[in-house]
Amino acid sequence: MLHCIRPLRVRVDFYGTHRNGHPPGIPPSLEALRNSLRSTPLLGLFAADPQRFSRLSFDWDGWLVDFSKERVTRDVIAALLREAEAANLSAWIAALFAGEKVNQSEGRPALHMALRQQDDTPVHVDGRDVLPAIRAAQARITALAGALRDGRRTGATGRPIRDVVHIGIGGSDLGPRLVCDALGAILPAGEHPPGVRFVSNVDPEHLTRALHGLDPETTLFVVVSKTFTTQETLANAAAARRWLQAGLPAGAAAGTHFVGVSSNVAAAESFGIAADDVLPMWDWVGGRYSLWSAVGLPIAIRLGPARFAELLAGAASVDRHFRTTPLESNLPVLLGLVGWWNARLLGHAERVVVPYAHALGLLPAFLQQLVLESNGKRVQRDGTPLTLPSCAALWGMTGTDGQHAFFQWLHQGLREAPVEFILPLRAAHPAGTQQTLLVANALAQAQALLGGRDPGTIRGELAGKGLSAEALEAAIAARVCPGDRASTMILLPQLDARRLGQLLALYEHRTFVEAVLSGINCFDQYGVELGKTLAAPIIAALTDGSPLPAATDASTRGLVARVRAADAAAT
Repeated sequence: MLHCIRPLRVRVDFYGTHRNGHPPGIPPSLEALRNSLRSTPLLGLFAADPQRFSRLSFDWDGWLVDFSKERVTRDVIAALLREAEAANLSAWIAALFAGEKVNQSEGRPALHMALRQQDDTPVHVDGRDVLPAIRAAQARITALAGALRDGRRTGATGRPIRDVVHIGIGGSDLGPRLVCDALGAILPAGEHPPGVRFVSNVDPEHLTRALHGLDPETTLFVVVSKTFTTQETLANAAAARRWLQAGLPAGAAAGTHFVGVSSNVAAAESFGIAADDVLPMWDWVGGRYSLWSAVGLPIAIRLGPARFAELLAGAASVDRHFRTTPLESNLPVLLGLVGWWNARLLGHAERVVVPYAHALGLLPAFLQQLVLESNGKRVQRDGTPLTLPSCAALWGMTGTDGQHAFFQWLHQGLREAPVEFILPLRAAHPAGTQQTLLVANALAQAQALLGGRDPGTIRGELAGKGLSAEALEAAIAARVCPGDRASTMILLPQLDARRLGQLLALYEHRTFVEAVLSGINCFDQYGVELGKTLAAPIIAALTDGSPLPAATDASTRGLVARVRAADAAAT
């Protein structure tokens, strides 16, 4: 049986990181382990422990996560688990699922797990069961997606909708776009749902390209904004409305071509969207966790409600695993412990994610928002400054493309960046031996990062090439790969809706674990707001010549003047 969320009061010190309330430093036991490992090559750890792979690989539901190429040992894992106990991680996990206000700065729970709950056990927020509202929203998603997929939803002129343009930004865009790209590019024979396109960037080129080739009479826009005040989203939505009004017959109701996803129904109605066409959002679901909600409507449209349900069920299975499995064999916990060890104890400023699956091309961008918006913080929950980094920068792209791009830097650059390989073992659409080549490349790259390429081997390879002594030494130096570079290998059986749901939930909970260990709140994002606040007077200055605030720096003043001069010259 899949997990449910039961009302439960959990004692957690929301403003102290450890039971005794002191901020987390580097425990002496971890510091000693770190110092001893710094002088031991990874290959030396394998030589010292022939069972290292089996000791540091963890299985669950067909997944395997191999930490044996990371700079950890069983002693390190044990010490990290003690640190998790000191940080009260188990109580934090219980509080998360119990609906406690773990987002302390905003006084909210973080209950995105309720959106994928598989039974009807009540879920309480401030004493009110929200599950009926979740089920009602899911029924509306299913009905709307079904009407669009079978042609019953029509536009102002009576023609069936054939294309959907999703307008959002950040979490209102990245999650559904990732899933649709991963699973919706090639559909089973006989399925012909509407096409789905995504617009997030306020750059007019993004909307222009999305609208290219579409027919206003058969196009529907889904506008996603929790407050219906998101500037970039509303600017794109207004431009979409103008496009419709220009392309529809005179007097046609452009509002029938819009669906909203928002908590502000009144604002959506003012824009011209019928109240019955506004699906809900809740303040206890953060944007970067919202693809499981009505924000995921494009997923249900493109893949069908049944596959959207499979995605939710896959995520729910990880929720159950995270909530109920002992920490020492809990995959999100172990991933979080090793990630925290790399960033905080070993000082790795970067983390590279390389999915060996073309369908997961958007995963690094999705994870950038999930991880860096959640854990890119400089203070603890109580406002105390952090003395060590809370997380590493995250970047990456698909393999094997990355092998012909940044892998050169990974193998021969001066700085080590641990790599996470994500490898589905079976292809969704097999073709000859290509999947075997893909899998072999992933395993070989991890092996190459570990072992490198030493001068003696290269010298033997170049023997007999007729190189002078000087040229030979230069050639050897250019080819040496030092190795001893860490990586994690994550294997999953295949990439389908259920497994993708598991993968995304795995990273969600892993991010939470790292936040608890660092003593931070991963559910707010005040750093995002600063640039938006500063943009308002600049917009006014560029629009109508309003004066900039007196505190505006000279560089910004000079740039604004240059932009205004360029605009004046163009007109």
